[in-house]
Amino acid sequence: MNDHWLRKRQILASLNHQHFVSGEVIAQSLSLTRAAINQHIDALKTYGIEIYSVKGKGYKLANPISLVNESHLVNSVDGRCFYFDETTSTNAFMLGHIKDLKSGDICIAEYQSAGRGRRGRQWQSPYGHHIYASMFWRLDNDMTHASGLSLVIGCSIVKSLADFGVEGLGLKWPNDIYLDGNKLAGVLIEISHSSSQQTELVVGLGINMSMSAAQGDLIDQPWSDLSNLNNMPDKTELLIKLHQILKADLQLFEQQGLSAFTGRWNAVDLFVNRDVTLLMAPNSVNGICRGIDEQGALLLENDQGVKHYIGGEISLRATR
Repeated sequence: MNDHWLRKRQILASLNHQHFVSGEVIAQSLSLTRAAINQHIDALKTYGIEIYSVKGKGYKLANPISLVNESHLVNSVDGRCFYFDETTSTNAFMLGHIKDLKSGDICIAEYQSAGRGRRGRQWQSPYGHHIYASMFWRLDNDMTHASGLSLVIGCSIVKSLADFGVEGLGLKWPNDIYLDGNKLAGVLIEISHSSSQQTELVVGLGINMSMSAAQGDLIDQPWSDLSNLNNMPDKTELLIKLHQILKADLQLFEQQGLSAFTGRWNAVDLFVNRDVTLLMAPNSVNGICRGIDEQGALLLENDQGVKHYIGGEISLRATR
């Protein structure tokens, strides 16, 4: 860790979201000047951290921030773990180092300057607030055998969170995880290379842990996070658990395909047997969601019968 982030992490460790801490106390504890503390505080704000500053009181975090215990994470993950305070995006890092990676290698960052979601959307990535991770996997088959993989990853995230006692989870086809009816997490899978014998891909995911009001205002849909739970999962332990389940589920997917996950998907499918609208720009189609098929395509029933829909440009909206 460079000095740039060492100091900032020390200052963050001195702050609290429940009460104010004076700048003088922080400066004395870290042997820094008040001016240096102010400069670091201003810099932290540029990374999406909302910090209240009140003259005579000091500084206070708007909401909790949880940082990874790097040594515990790296030593607990089965495989290589790349951990950064900041990067452009974890997916981009992994895609840039494909030749050096083995299945299960994972990249985790506290901040992404260019985090991405599906269809080129920006993924809001304030420092220390959420989970941003990407895992490399090599399938010993062609790309057609990766069909439905985003559904598998959704099931993995749900299981990981449920193991920490999180309730009210659901899945929205093809790759969104919801908590109490609002989006909690998302998945972005990118193919690096595919041939008839092998497919190399990066599984990116983001999970909202503690969203500030200012960052939440930048998101164009209702969202949820884990901050209101009675027992919020420890970030490092959640990442370790998530990595274990992802590896096990991907190995199962290679052996048995999507059929091994249909029961888990159906148990938390938020839209099954509901009237929905599929948006396939510039067109749309209405019908009743009848779940998924063996390739992970959405089954939609209307007057024309039951049809199968799959593809990156499809989104799902409930009509009632």
